[in-house]
Amino acid sequence: MSKVADLHEKWSRDPAYRAAYDRLGPEFEVARALIEARSRAGLTQSELAERMETTQSVVARLESGRARPSTRTLEKFARATGTRLRIAFDPA
Repeated sequence: MSKVADLHEKWSRDPAYRAAYDRLGPEFEVARALIEARSRAGLTQSELAERMETTQSVVARLESGRARPSTRTLEKFARATGTRLRIAFDPA
């Protein structure tokens, strides 16, 4: 297991950490999906940025979860990675 995974497991025993992590869950899911799409497309952040007509730092912020992308940005991301954007609402 990676050091990050070990720390997450340890910190997850703390209710305050767990609550904060759970609140950020959807943002982590978006970041993870973006990283996976870029990786499947075989692109670096710089290559993806060029296709999106933006900068590598913007792609890095999207993938880190520090930025909340608009639907327009997600559409550009999808086109640049050769994927289809699909947004869904699941029952709670």
